[in-house]
Amino acid sequence: MSWFIIIWIFILVGLFAIGGYFMFRKFLKSMPKQDGKSDLDWQDYYIEKTEHLWDEESLAFLNELVKPVPELFRPVARRTIAGKIGQIALEENADRMTTDLIVKGYIMGTPKRDHKFLIAHLKEKEIDYSRYDEYLKA
Repeated sequence: MSWFIIIWIFILVGLFAIGGYFMFRKFLKSMPKQDGKSDLDWQDYYIEKTEHLWDEESLAFLNELVKPVPELFRPVARRTIAGKIGQIALEENADRMTTDLIVKGYIMGTPKRDHKFLIAHLKEKEIDYSRYDEYLKA
């Protein structure tokens, strides 16, 4: 019985540590930077400024790209990636969301481990991904 309690203690401490890690990351993203806005504020700004550029086709493509993310975290991932795409769209003065912008934003808004899925998905859709090599390597 004492082994059972000891194992449960380790499991609970581990789960609390994992949860605390993710909460701390979210806390850091909400801290204001030197310009007075946090990463989350900038993300919301870019999404708000580029909301009119999205059409059904581009939203469907973004949803396809975030499909492998577990459903619990999918809205956060979609919002983070959409914020990065919006930032790129504003920098390039885009008049609509294109596949090119979405792929660039996905690459810049996700960790490298997710790029394998992107390449496989682009191959499946028969989209040439060689023009994104500079972003994939960065």
